[in-house]
Amino acid sequence: MNLIVQRLMRFRREIVMLWRAFWHPLTPTYLKVLTILTALYVISPIDLVADFIPVLGWIDDFVIVSFAVSWIVSRLPRATTQHQEPPQYQDTTRDEKTINGTARRM
Repeated sequence: MNLIVQRLMRFRREIVMLWRAFWHPLTPTYLKVLTILTALYVISPIDLVADFIPVLGWIDDFVIVSFAVSWIVSRLPRATTQHQEPPQYQDTTRDEKTINGTARRM
C-alpha cells in the first residue's frame, strides 16, 4: 500500500513538472506534442482495454499514462525542470550610492 502512495505522490510531482515544462521555451517540440497526446489518450474513447470493463479499463489508463508521463519527464532538459522562485522585491535605495546627495547611480 505504501508503494502505491509513493507512486501517486511521484506522479503528482511529475504532472506539475510536466505542466511547467510544457510552457517553458526550452522544452523540445516533440515532448510538447507527446504531452498533448498523453492527455488526449486519457479522454479518448480508444483504449487498449475498454473503459466499460469497470476496473481494468481504468487501471490500464492509469498505468499507460503514468509511464508516459515518467518517460516524458525523464527526457526533459534540466533547465526546464528546475523550479525557480519568482524574483523578490528589492529595496534599491539602500544599495545604491548617492552622487551629489540628490541623484542615484543606475
